[in-house]
Amino acid sequence: MKTYKKVALAYSGGLDTSIIIPWLKENYGCEVVAVAVDVGQAEETAGLAEKAYRTGACDFHLIDAKEEFARDFLFPVLKAGAIYEKDYLLGTSTARPLIARKQVEIALATGCDALAHGCTGKGNDQVRFELAYQALAPELAVIAPWREWDIVSREDAIDYASSRGIPVPVTKKDPYSRDRNLWHLSHEGGPLEDPSFEPEASMFKLTVDPMTAPDAPEKVAITFDAGVPVAVNGAAMSPAAIVIALNEIAGRNGVGRVDLVENRLVGIKSRGVYETPGGTLLVTALKALESITLDRDSSHEKERIATRYAELVYFGQWFSPLKEAFDAFVDSITAKVTGTITLKLYKGNTTIIGRISPNSLYSEELASFNMTGYDARDAAGFIRVFGLPTRGRNRIAVDKNLDDTLPADEVTAARLRKAAG
Repeated sequence: MKTYKKVALAYSGGLDTSIIIPWLKENYGCEVVAVAVDVGQAEETAGLAEKAYRTGACDFHLIDAKEEFARDFLFPVLKAGAIYEKDYLLGTSTARPLIARKQVEIALATGCDALAHGCTGKGNDQVRFELAYQALAPELAVIAPWREWDIVSREDAIDYASSRGIPVPVTKKDPYSRDRNLWHLSHEGGPLEDPSFEPEASMFKLTVDPMTAPDAPEKVAITFDAGVPVAVNGAAMSPAAIVIALNEIAGRNGVGRVDLVENRLVGIKSRGVYETPGGTLLVTALKALESITLDRDSSHEKERIATRYAELVYFGQWFSPLKEAFDAFVDSITAKVTGTITLKLYKGNTTIIGRISPNSLYSEELASFNMTGYDARDAAGFIRVFGLPTRGRNRIAVDKNLDDTLPADEVTAARLRKAAG
């Protein structure tokens, strides 16, 4: 096995990275620099330095990247409308390239010759981290312990930690694998690996049970400028503060839970339960604002690229030319997406109740059933031209098989039968 002088480890203090520090030292004879990036893990960052040093790290760095995460990572994904497989709001996927970038910066600054992560060999995160490494520091070696060691389960990992006196925030009675940041809290593993298993009420941390949420609805107004959230209920806030405030509002109303089975990049189907309270409100509100500020063709094209954009983020291709091009497109097309959306929250549900924008394309006069401001006679020619391909296809497909001597009503009947298949 090759040896390394110093390795920068993406460190969370969870089960995997807690045991990786001693494992790296035992198996590679290297020093370990633990790099923790605060993207909104809340209390999970407390005591990380002490724990990292106690388990063998030679150096520890905790980087506060919450504002950068919200501004430069979450909000571009939000603005693009990117949702993987129509349900997953990409909380973990969006955080990984930022964490990897900070890890690389520390590695280069401290003279490391390798990078390490605690991602499993079955998951998407190994791809996300390593594609970022390749984009930012391809000269550094990569160590992925889950692809090398003989630990094959979380139970084995717990036993490894116990044998070395390493405290970990997981027990065999609470075997969930969780990832938390500003945007969401994910729950995977354990009993959730059975897709028929109903999640336990005690598993949820960010959202109350919708059935026990307040009996009175709560309203919240979200203001956007060029597709970017800037205020909540009229109060201007920083990007991270907006997400935090909306997490609290949505969470107490039971909004933001999703239980899904997703298709991982490696080809495995994975069941996960996600809590994305504030993100759910932002996605809903921005879509409502776009409905009055984007023209039809722009809106439809944005929906098409949103699917591909979501795949790029999910697949770990954050630092790619195509994503850069999509970002430029989204920035241009959302330049006029400015205004305020009011939502009503009630026991897990979100309803849009108000749309206001200085750039609204909505015309009450045109939308009204009153025919003023619109010459209905124009529609006849439009419909006839629009239907030209349909008439031509029917004429070729039907008329050539009909006897010209048939009565008109029989010809029409034959055409209807043909159209019906």
